[in-house]
Parts: sequence; structure tokens; C-alpha cells
Amino acid sequence: MTHERTQLGTPYTKPTGRRVDVSVLVPAKDEAENLPLFMELADAAFRADPETQYEVVVIDDGSADDSWRVLVGLQARYPFLSAVRHRAKRGIADALRSGYLNSAGRVLVFYPADLQFKPEDIPRLVRPILDDQSDMVTGFKEGKYEKAFVSSIYNGLSRALFEIPVKDLNSVKAYRREIMDALPVRPDWHRYMIVIAAAEGFTVTEIPIPLYPRNAGKSKFGLSRIPIGVLDMLSVWFELKFGKKPLLLFGMLGVAMFAFSFLAGMVALLTHGGTRPLWTFIQTSLILGSVLFATGILGELVAGQRAELREIRRQVDELRAERAGED
Repeated sequence: MTHERTQLGTPYTKPTGRRVDVSVLVPAKDEAENLPLFMELADAAFRADPETQYEVVVIDDGSADDSWRVLVGLQARYPFLSAVRHRAKRGIADALRSGYLNSAGRVLVFYPADLQFKPEDIPRLVRPILDDQSDMVTGFKEGKYEKAFVSSIYNGLSRALFEIPVKDLNSVKAYRREIMDALPVRPDWHRYMIVIAAAEGFTVTEIPIPLYPRNAGKSKFGLSRIPIGVLDMLSVWFELKFGKKPLLLFGMLGVAMFAFSFLAGMVALLTHGGTRPLWTFIQTSLILGSVLFATGILGELVAGQRAELREIRRQVDELRAERAGED
């Protein structure tokens, strides 16, 4: 299966020769009860939109139930279904990455397997992208939501930290394939795909998507995810603000420490030697300022290496696309 990067106007083609416009990536962890109905509803949705060629890539993320056996059986019934297996749980971000590498669509869709979102809404989600009206479309949840309070806090903090044109970051999404190239391979950073895409200059729009009760199984979300989500949010904020120029942050903090040290030194001189706490403050400020500057310089070296790696990956993608075009 080919997965080279192309422009939206150039469709991907599987080795079988079938054109694929949209790849629906479905991370699944212990969803054996939901997968048959999901595929049945997806088949009906795709038949209702015959002009668009769809495929579904289900990523079994270390399921302990019969999910893999169910998927193998479903592949014989639905020719548009592909299955990828993680032997152990690796998380949604890794699952989406595996789905991306094993998909062929020029538009990708993140859709959970629990049927809280019905596959019938997939064509509506991808339409603005196929019509070149947007680069990314996210669904705004409509309906009762058991994690609504936590989600509102999460979305509120995200809006306070980032300039984003949507209300709901943690929902189903459709996006151009190129957006995956801009997304760092980090655990749980799929939650901030919209933020990173917007920061990279991609256009983002939002449409309402009905939310339904889970069809079967249990939610994988726990309260332990809240502090992790907050720390991830701060990490993304730092990456977007200072990831390319870390010396800008650490250098400013270092200058501030040196300035405090200088002012404290002037006070010590004016008071004919100052006090022991004052000299302790001067020494501490000098040490912290030096450490911060050193950290910023090391960060600049790391940022330079990352920029070189991104450029190498871009060149490799271009060569791969050229070879695919020649074939």
C-alpha cells in the first residue's frame, strides 16, 4: 500500500488500482462488540456517497478481547476494510500514526470505534476538504456527554493558551494528509492536532456532529488523564511558542536573573557591604542566570538538529512522490 504525500488534487491509489479519496482511521481497544455494527453503518454511509471512494483502516491497539479475530472476519465481508495490529497498547496517537502509514487516502478521518459518533456523518465531515473549502474539519459535539465538565475545562484552557477558531478540540476530525507531516510523534498529542495544524497555517473549520451513548463496552477515559492532559497542553504551548527559538525564553529569563543580581549588587554597595541574605540572593541569581543561558544555548542546538531532520524528511517525501509519479 502506498502512502506517499501528494497534493489534494492528486488521488492516492492502492496497488489494486482502486482510487482512494478518504481513509477513515479507527483506533480500537477492546471494541469487538462494536466493530461489526460500525462496519455495517460505514458501508451504508459509503454507499450513500458513491462519488467518493472510502477505505476504513482499523488499528487494533493491543486489545485483550476478540477484536482482532472479529476484524479478520470483517475484512472478508467488506473489501474497503484494512486492519493493523499493535501487539501491546500504544495509545491513540501511535494508532493514528500506524493508520496513516497503512492508508492511501488523500483525506484522513479520525473516528472512534465506540459508535458515539455514527459513520453516517463521515461524508458531511470530509465534504469541505474535498471541495477545497478547508484543510481540516472538526466536529462540535451535540448531545449529552458524560465528560462534558472535564471537556469544557480542557477546551476553555486551550482557548486561553492558543488562538484557535473552534470550540471543541477533542472530537472527530477530518484533515488533509499533509497535516500528519506537521504533527510531532508524541503520546496523546493527537488531542492538539487542531492547534498544531492552525499554527502551521492550515485552515480549520467546525461543524456540529451528533453524539450518542456508547453502544457497548467501557470508556477508556479516567480521571488520571486530567493532569496528563494539562501537562501535555503546557508542553504543546511551549513547543509552539519557543520550540524553534528556545534561547528567546531562557535568554530572557537569564537576563532577568542577571538584572536582579546587578540591582542587588548596587544595593549592597550603597549599604556598604549589604547583608548575608542579600549576597546569597546575588550569588543565586548569577548561578540561575548562567544555567538558564546555558539551557537556552543547548536548546538552540537541539532546535537546529530538528530543523535539519524536518528538511531531510521533506526532501525524502518529495523524492518518494516523484518516484510514485514516474511509476
